Amino acid sequence: MQISASFGLPAPVSGAQTPFHAGNETLALDRKDLAILAELTTNARASHTELANKVGLSSTALARRQKTLEDDGYIQAYQAALDLAQFGLTTTVLVRIALESQSDEALKAFEAEVVKCPSVVRCFLMSGTDDYILIVLARDIQDFERIHRTELSRLPRVARVQSSFALREVVNRAVPTVVFGETKR
Repeated sequence: MQISASFGLPAPVSGAQTPFHAGNETLALDRKDLAILAELTTNARASHTELANKVGLSSTALARRQKTLEDDGYIQAYQAALDLAQFGLTTTVLVRIALESQSDEALKAFEAEVVKCPSVVRCFLMSGTDDYILIVLARDIQDFERIHRTELSRLPRVARVQSSFALREVVNRAVPTVVFGETKR
């Protein structure tokens, strides 16, 4: 997915900032900041010169803005997107976990141990009937059976484990495009 510097936002008044809502807080990011962020989500290795040309700034101004976005916490990290199939990880499993109790002690005990599971790449505390949803990467179904036996079944306070295998990935975005003002699909 390529995100361009044109976001369908109204034309800015010189120096105007676009209000951006994050929770209950309204933040002021101008179009240049949004353009920088959009470009970095598609190519975090772009040089300052490349980014500056794409967003219409000098390299110095771009570097200053990027540093501010980092310092203000808008940019938390840079990472490489790997082709996991090259590492033999071709099976994605969504694992729903229900604990025997939702006490603070049970939640803390589970969370302290799930971070130690090397095959778990994401873990979410949930509302609803499941307490947690885990994203697990495995080589195949047999490998997942090993992960279930050696990692997941050893997690504390678990009452129920339900697994679903992803058949095919349809969308994988690092950032929803609405962040940059894009609403088109």
